[in-house]
Amino acid sequence: MKDRLTALKLFARAARIGNFSSAGRQLGLSQPSTSRVIAALEDEVGATFFSRTTRAVTLTEAGTTYLMRVEAILSELDEADHEARGTGELRGVLRVGTSSSFVRREIIPRLSRFMKKHPSLRIELLASDRYQDLVTEGIDVGFRFGRLPDSSAIARKILHAPRILTASPSYLGERGTPTTPSDLTDHAVIIGPAQPSPTFSFCKDGRIGSVRVGSQLAVTLDEAAIASAVAGLGIAASSMPREEIENGSLVHILPDWDFGSMEINALFVSGKSIKPAARAFVDFLIREGSARPCKER
Repeated sequence: MKDRLTALKLFARAARIGNFSSAGRQLGLSQPSTSRVIAALEDEVGATFFSRTTRAVTLTEAGTTYLMRVEAILSELDEADHEARGTGELRGVLRVGTSSSFVRREIIPRLSRFMKKHPSLRIELLASDRYQDLVTEGIDVGFRFGRLPDSSAIARKILHAPRILTASPSYLGERGTPTTPSDLTDHAVIIGPAQPSPTFSFCKDGRIGSVRVGSQLAVTLDEAAIASAVAGLGIAASSMPREEIENGSLVHILPDWDFGSMEINALFVSGKSIKPAARAFVDFLIREGSARPCKER
């Protein structure tokens, strides 16, 4: 039983990484041992799971189908083991997919407390600013920003992050500080993912309106919008500039005006049991304050 379970875990890990040596090291096996275990699994099942070259290993069609089944089984086993222990202890591997900005600003500063509470859990942070496919990349929980399109994934809405306008002290010293949203038309405004449109909507004391701004600079990453504002290139709308506001490199402007917010959702693969570690991780982030239960606007 143990040998077969080890083989399945090794197969799933090699399939996701695309490398036998790396997968084997994570389970304490040498590259030759890894190759032998996977070859024995293929012989036992009667199917070829990998196409092997000198540079990489890739899944065959049979391997792709088998992987989806195996990962569902391993997830169910994790759930069963977790319930049987009854201690709340988490084990195994947790793969978290998120953006570079969210992982740097919200996850990593709090991660040590979660890791100390669950020392037997291995965490893999897959930080990327491209779209991440939960199924093909074997992600247990992913974070999405903005309204979700129709998806087969299970979503848990965890936060509406306020959209905040900021600028550097040097910029404001040179160009002045806006006192109303209409003043933005006289300023350099940086367009970014938190505010992809040059039309800014706002609300104050029940008054709702919009203003269209001019922009010479547009960026595709929230980190780039924040960095551009710090560099004095203009006023940026972003959702996570707390660090820069606290250290004084950015100033929160028009703080009494509501410029809306951005949804942040935790996503889990549909049709697959949510891994206990993934559920616990999202609950932890909510408790720690990087995400708070959202209120609909």
